[in-house]
Amino acid sequence: MTFASRNAETNPGKDLNLMADASEKVTERASLFAWPGEVTRYQWLVLLVAWLGWVFDSMDGTLFSLVQKPSMTELMGRGATDAAIGFYSSVVFAVMLLGWAAGGICFGIIADYIGRTKALVATILIYSLFTGLSAAAQTWWQLAGFRFITGLGLGGEWAAGAALVAEVWPDRLRAKAGALLQSAAAFGYFFAALITRVVDVGSWRYVYLVGAVPAIFVLFIRLLVKEPERWIEVRDKRRLAKADSTHKPTELDAFTLKQLFGPKLRRDTIVASALAFTVLLALWGATMWIPSVVREVGAREGLGIPDQNRYATYAVMLLNAGSLFGYLGFGPLADRFGRRAAFLCFFIGGVILFPVTFLMTSGITQMFVLLPLVGVFTLGITSGFPIYLPELFPTRVRTTGVGLCYNLGRIVTAGGVLITGALVGFFGSYAKAASSVSLIYLLGIVLLAFARETRGQRLT
Repeated sequence: MTFASRNAETNPGKDLNLMADASEKVTERASLFAWPGEVTRYQWLVLLVAWLGWVFDSMDGTLFSLVQKPSMTELMGRGATDAAIGFYSSVVFAVMLLGWAAGGICFGIIADYIGRTKALVATILIYSLFTGLSAAAQTWWQLAGFRFITGLGLGGEWAAGAALVAEVWPDRLRAKAGALLQSAAAFGYFFAALITRVVDVGSWRYVYLVGAVPAIFVLFIRLLVKEPERWIEVRDKRRLAKADSTHKPTELDAFTLKQLFGPKLRRDTIVASALAFTVLLALWGATMWIPSVVREVGAREGLGIPDQNRYATYAVMLLNAGSLFGYLGFGPLADRFGRRAAFLCFFIGGVILFPVTFLMTSGITQMFVLLPLVGVFTLGITSGFPIYLPELFPTRVRTTGVGLCYNLGRIVTAGGVLITGALVGFFGSYAKAASSVSLIYLLGIVLLAFARETRGQRLT
């Protein structure tokens, strides 16, 4: 009798356990690839609609950073100094972010009352039309006004789209859906860069006109996408409560924004808002200045303005090529190790890679090698929010919560962007100013100690 057979006789349960463990591992590996078959055609359609909405959202929101230098130089006059152009560019950025924040909060509330689909249609129309109208600006403050209204639509679209996908897709696959949704940002940034390659950056007005095209998309949404069943149930309960004369008001009948600061949701609201502030300040106060950093380095290397603009566009493409891996990687990482662990990984990567790339390289070539990795962490981390935020809030206040948390941080971020503009004058360098702002990721690491873990949680 062999040792193996003697062991089986003395401990038969051990072999059965080993076989069961092996079977579970095989099943787990198979599920990694079989999950798309669990999703219905309609669920894929909803994701596609929200995904395209976010593609166009990211595209329109990025156009200013790509045409910032030529547009602000023309609007302010050729005599404007680089410091003045940098400062007033940051003012336009900040005004757009304030609009983005206001839109995210207001349309988040609206979507909880009128529906996700209707809010999605309204917001896409707003950001498309006013991106096109930005082409008519004659002064920098007119451009700031158009970008403010564009921001209203940009912020509202994300909140409605994220809630729509979270409520329609199966609970078990929600993280994967959220990661796929956020990957749209990479394509939006890429299309923005592509537009500036096809349309001469010097002709910045035509760049904005192309940004009006997504308005056509709203008809497609209105015809094919219906409201989520979860939201319809809540709407019907609200209607029945209003019609019932004997109904006594409870905290659930309170205004959705008020509910977020009640005892049950207050902590989640504050912590999630602070996390969003950390990520968005790094995004808008550091990452979105990368085209200006590349132009700055190109000028030191003796490149002419056309070459500087060309390399700035390539930088955005490289950044977003890497970000796609970050967007898609956050979901599986969050499912495997938890939402907080995934955020921690990306915070650490961002706080290391940004200063290394822009302060410790000797030229554009080395910078371009590292830019995809910068994109993985600094842009990819935003994939956590369409996953994490909808899980924190019940259906009755979900888009209010998603919109408020993601955009309350953006209000503070607007002030941070102004600081970046001032730091450009202080340091005399876009690279140093943006790298100093990226240290905000250290705050994000601290905030994770107070964040609630939601892995495996069903939407309430």
